[in-house]
Amino acid sequence: MNKQKESTDSDMSSLAEDARALVAATADVAGEKVSEARKRLAAALERGKEIAGNVRDKAVESAKAVDQKVRDNPYQAVFIGVGVGVLIGYLAARRCSRNTD
Repeated sequence: MNKQKESTDSDMSSLAEDARALVAATADVAGEKVSEARKRLAAALERGKEIAGNVRDKAVESAKAVDQKVRDNPYQAVFIGVGVGVLIGYLAARRCSRNTD
């Protein structure tokens, strides 16, 4: 999960850098439409940062809550995991057997 988070953070940073570079490259271009587009892009970058921060915070909160539940009820967590695995295995086997008929 850490590797995925780092990859997402890297992708978001790269996108933000590219957008900033685009804004900087068009700084000398005159025109009302270009200026308006630059303002919208800057606003979208700020909203994107805010949304990404909110999503990250909620994901961390959820992960902590799940971790605490598993630590409080380890046997229930194991049984739920086994039950979900059995259900997925049953459905996959059933689907595979239908495909071979």
